[in-house]
Amino acid sequence: MLRTLFLLGLWSLSLIADAHIFVYHRFGDDRHLGTNISIQTLREHFDYLKSNDYQVVPLSQIIKALDSKEPLGQKWVAITIDDNYKSFYENGLEVFKEYDYPFTLFVYVEAAHKRYGDFSDWEELRDIANYGELGFHSYAHPHMTKIDKKALKEDFEKGLELFQKELGFKPRYFSYPYGEFDKDVQKIAKSYGFEAIFNQNIGAISNKSDLMNLDRIALGENSNLKELLSYTHLRVEWIEPSIYPTNNILKNIHVKSSLDASKAGLYITGLGQREVPVVDGIVNFTINEPLTHERTRLVLSVGKSISTHIITKDN
Repeated sequence: MLRTLFLLGLWSLSLIADAHIFVYHRFGDDRHLGTNISIQTLREHFDYLKSNDYQVVPLSQIIKALDSKEPLGQKWVAITIDDNYKSFYENGLEVFKEYDYPFTLFVYVEAAHKRYGDFSDWEELRDIANYGELGFHSYAHPHMTKIDKKALKEDFEKGLELFQKELGFKPRYFSYPYGEFDKDVQKIAKSYGFEAIFNQNIGAISNKSDLMNLDRIALGENSNLKELLSYTHLRVEWIEPSIYPTNNILKNIHVKSSLDASKAGLYITGLGQREVPVVDGIVNFTINEPLTHERTRLVLSVGKSISTHIITKDN
């Protein structure tokens, strides 16, 4: 009897696992190595998912489960693409079709509307929509934390109007350009009624994830897919820093969580990795060090559980 209960417990835990959302950009385009993935490596990623029994599901399936408070399925993975680069239409799409993998492509509206040479136009996007979902990625692809509220709202409104006019529906999902946002940007983005909003942070998705701030892991040529799939969701509230410090000095890290640990790992762009104390689930640690990057990533981790926070210098 005890053995049966133990096995049932293992079985139920195996069915309820953290999901992962990935984002690609360019496909088979060696001009931009930082955001490109070769078709050979893309196939290797897809083969790894298939041979290790990961289920590549539509993004909408994960959103529906989160919204209805249902458990996420075993080894769910969703794939997204940012920026409607033409290389996806010309090189990547056929691979997705071959593996029968669903995807969500986030549209950089100005590039489609003005027919920028490196991007898919509306006609190609309408064809892409026959095989996957389309979401919204802004009109002009600005650094949203660097423009004022009026300009930010104008970008949303112009982009959404053109998106609906050309594609015939209102986008359900939005992803931040460059993965950059702050509380003001997030508040404005939420006001447009998206069902889910996505960042570009290393992390995973659990039934505790915030639909208005979902982690997506960027994949490229040198990404360690096996390692990234091992990460689990760490639910925390990042209190400090909330914005990039005006004098560039990062004074303090203050995070609330439900961590059952006495120590955590903290990585800061340019400052490296360190160990920080955790007291009753709270990290409150003095840093007092100058930041070296205008876009700074902070990563808190306990084992494979991870939470990422990005702060960006406004000017």
